[in-house]
Amino acid sequence: MSSETAGKPRRHVLCMKWGTKYGPEYVNRLYAMVRRHLTGDFRFVCLTDDPKGIRSEVSCFPIPPLALELAPGQPDRAWKKLTTFEADLHGLRGTALFIDLDVVVVGSLDAFFEQPGEFLIIHDYERPWRRRRITGNSSVYRFELGAHPDVLAHFRQNMDAVQAEFRNEQAYLSDFMYWQGKLGYWPEAWCPSFKYHGIPTWPSNYWREPFVPEGARIMVFHGECNPPDALAGRRNRRFRFIRPARWITSFWKT
Repeated sequence: MSSETAGKPRRHVLCMKWGTKYGPEYVNRLYAMVRRHLTGDFRFVCLTDDPKGIRSEVSCFPIPPLALELAPGQPDRAWKKLTTFEADLHGLRGTALFIDLDVVVVGSLDAFFEQPGEFLIIHDYERPWRRRRITGNSSVYRFELGAHPDVLAHFRQNMDAVQAEFRNEQAYLSDFMYWQGKLGYWPEAWCPSFKYHGIPTWPSNYWREPFVPEGARIMVFHGECNPPDALAGRRNRRFRFIRPARWITSFWKT
């Protein structure tokens, strides 16, 4: 171990913030939740285009350039996340746990660093109308920093072809790791979907509050609402009522 890395934490928690959808308060809350639920030393890193307002405990670095230009009106499919697989990500070394900003940490995170596997990700949630695929949900994934530069190199060399074949970065990433025999999934209970697993079924959603499923460690918010929406009892689809998820208040705080 070099003198530069000696004594530095080998565990890193990564997040990424770009654009204006999520403000610095999301980073600050995520740091606070991780600090409360992860024992021992770690370094919290935010890759961002704007570090303003982010608390001092967070190490902020620029998002590595991806050289991906979106056409007007083209949706951003989070391809920037692939830059976490740079061969040299700002000199960081060790194990990295990437966590999206719009989650709520509700249990211990220690096991996320202990679970065996070369690359671990959420197994994307099964739908009633579709069989489960190999695709992972990249809200939470773990890898060794610098160990998979081919993921990013292949994308950079084949951007148009990859985007034509895969809807988003998590579909591409899962497929790439699968064919290398490196793809693994978290235990199913650890990262439930708020939308699919935390909202009572109709019609009990009218009198029962959303809940945290047993065994959950990170509640994942995707699609219809983020934590502030769920706390206020809002969904972005008509005729899909939820009561306020008041339990979020006890976890989603600085």
